[in-house]
Amino acid sequence: MGSSHSMPEEIQELADKTGFTLEQIEHLHRRFKQISGDQPTLRKESFDRIPDLEFNPIRSKIVRAFFDKRNLRQAPDGLADEINFEDFLTIMSYFRPIEMNMDEEQLDHFRKEKLKFLFHMYDSDNDGKITLQEYRKVVEELLSRNPHLEKESARSIADGAMMEAASICVGQMVGPLWVV
Repeated sequence: MGSSHSMPEEIQELADKTGFTLEQIEHLHRRFKQISGDQPTLRKESFDRIPDLEFNPIRSKIVRAFFDKRNLRQAPDGLADEINFEDFLTIMSYFRPIEMNMDEEQLDHFRKEKLKFLFHMYDSDNDGKITLQEYRKVVEELLSRNPHLEKESARSIADGAMMEAASICVGQMVGPLWVV
């Protein structure tokens, strides 16, 4: 994983940073090597090696999320060309389930980080807002595999859901979390 530290020390640092166990990190490292073709970094094309992702209607958003510098905690915007194993673990940590031993402060922080990640996935133009157009695109992508639903019906569903959210929030929905 790197040569600057001893392997156990480096793995322990990754565990502390991401919340994964040593066993989970070893498993994810094997998966990283499989996806990367045994290379030290992943590129967007590397995700073509994941057959289950091929048919996911939001595949492009998922792949983009791995390279979004906001999610990598590197910059307020932009995309990385490639990511290393530590970056991969950082992104994967957003998918970890809640741990039972978290106190309220940790739980609150954990939930906010997950919400920021999801917000970044759908704020495709990095303007700190999820517009109706961005939301429509997501709903259309999610419903695109349904042969019984036309594009206009998907748009109506998106519009209705956004109107309901707006009536509940009574304010602006802006990031990194919706502000009311």
